[in-house]
Amino acid sequence: MKNDELEIFWLQPPSPLQQLAHPAFARNGLRLFIKRDDLLHPHVSGNKWRKLKHNLFEAQRLGCTRLVTFGGAYSNHLAAVAAAGREFGFSTLGVVSGEESSAGNPTLGFAITCGMDLRFTSRANMRNLSEKTVLQLLNIDTEKTLVLPQGGSNCLALAGCREIVEETTTQLGHQPDYFITACGTGATLAGIASGLDGKGSALGIAVLKGNFLQKEVEKLLAACGEMETPKFQVVDGFHFGGYAKWTQELVGFINDFKAETDIPLDPVYTGKAFFAAIELARQGYFPEGASVVLVHTGGLQGIAGFNERFGNQIL
Repeated sequence: MKNDELEIFWLQPPSPLQQLAHPAFARNGLRLFIKRDDLLHPHVSGNKWRKLKHNLFEAQRLGCTRLVTFGGAYSNHLAAVAAAGREFGFSTLGVVSGEESSAGNPTLGFAITCGMDLRFTSRANMRNLSEKTVLQLLNIDTEKTLVLPQGGSNCLALAGCREIVEETTTQLGHQPDYFITACGTGATLAGIASGLDGKGSALGIAVLKGNFLQKEVEKLLAACGEMETPKFQVVDGFHFGGYAKWTQELVGFINDFKAETDIPLDPVYTGKAFFAAIELARQGYFPEGASVVLVHTGGLQGIAGFNERFGNQIL
């Protein structure tokens, strides 16, 4: 795809902003909106679309012909990079944390159909070694290659996620009081926070346990030149046991929410974020009359993998 074609592709209309009536919000005079980034693209959706946008422009600027990145066996990021590579004419290689036997799962199977080559390494290597070292161990040549970090989280990703604030403010006619997003690596939260005008707040719902994401987001903002820490907070306590952990309560919530609103959620990110937002409203966290925007960060491809492992629980 030529540069001008790439530019035109990214200039599609903003994702819809859908107002949602929910008793927990209505009781306190709150206005709830869903930023439907899950509708941006069938395979490069949600925050992956936002994170990849400026990275792909950079790849073309540098004359790169290949994208290399990292992720787990059910990684939304790997699936999105594979789809983007097919869409925009880049070859792709994914370094997968785990066993080669996982190549048959729905996520990696999709990546393969998009033309992505896969290389496997141990979870210990991915956890303990730098990504540069992992590439060297696997003898992966990076000539004419843009190397994307795990999750796609870098300063160019922040620039894409910042546009969520710009779009939403235009759609509403004012900046909302709160943005809420799922928080894994912290890049989406950091990008949103960097776009605030000083009046609004950004809440990241931690999908991992450990109480470390607040400092990670601060470090990411500082590394990207945001010297004055924007107003944001990482909310712990809604991870349901840790990353990719779940309970029947969470699955029940996801199924009920879809039945009531026709909005699908995944069990790793958006299910936890939406559950947390509603619970916070019930607890009186938001001041009366506040406007709250829940960012639907996509990740719906993960539902197939969840159902494959645990039975067809998510409808």
